Amino acid sequence: MPGPEDGAEPGRVPARFAGRVGLVTGAASGLGRDVARALAREGARLVLMDRDAVALQDVAAECDAVAVAGDVSSAADMGRAGAALDALGPVRLLVTAAGMLGPTVPLPAVAEADWDRLFSVNVKGTWLALKEALPRMAGGGAVVTVASGAGLVGNAVFPAYSASKGAVVLMTRSVAAGHAAQGIRANAVCPGQIETPMLRSVFEGLGAEAASVEAMFKARNPSGRFGTPAEVTGAVLFLLSDEASYINGTALPIDGGRLA
Repeated sequence: MPGPEDGAEPGRVPARFAGRVGLVTGAASGLGRDVARALAREGARLVLMDRDAVALQDVAAECDAVAVAGDVSSAADMGRAGAALDALGPVRLLVTAAGMLGPTVPLPAVAEADWDRLFSVNVKGTWLALKEALPRMAGGGAVVTVASGAGLVGNAVFPAYSASKGAVVLMTRSVAAGHAAQGIRANAVCPGQIETPMLRSVFEGLGAEAASVEAMFKARNPSGRFGTPAEVTGAVLFLLSDEASYINGTALPIDGGRLA
């Protein structure tokens, strides 16, 4: 159990990240918001980025964090996040939670513009965040990218999304291999179906079939349910923490056993 020397008091969350500076993208909603809140509760000093400026300001106020409204696929916008990090000090943490689902059609039916936008957000956005954060991790640090179970196996329903998240997994593993000597660890979490606005938007688009498709998805999972953001956040914080100091380059499924 954590003691006073760990920055904890009875009944309070231990401050595993006290004073550590980090960037969380996609922080205005879903997994990004949940991770930002959890890191702030444990003492992290954060820069938060998202396109939704209004919702981002609310999260930033709650986390006592710096808000940078912008598009993760824009080098200029990401550069503003980098400048905000410089005002806080050396970077120790990065979570890339910004992402989009893209078209749910067979691969030949994906429009070129949809493909480009999907890869711009999911892949280029992750790369740009790494490009800003890694050079600022002079004293070492920890990266967690948010990939997907769809990035570990083929997916007939979301083939373009699956391809983009597969790219995120291998980008993350490449960072782990290339930056370990600098004291930087990089791991990916690969959530299955998690109760987020993104998942709800899938069902909303199905109309009258939504309830039956949702039931079918749950029945295919050994756990018989969808996951919660908190269950993903717990894994993210563990991978960012010193407790995971010998874990590097992994892609962790968080899917209730769906890929077992």
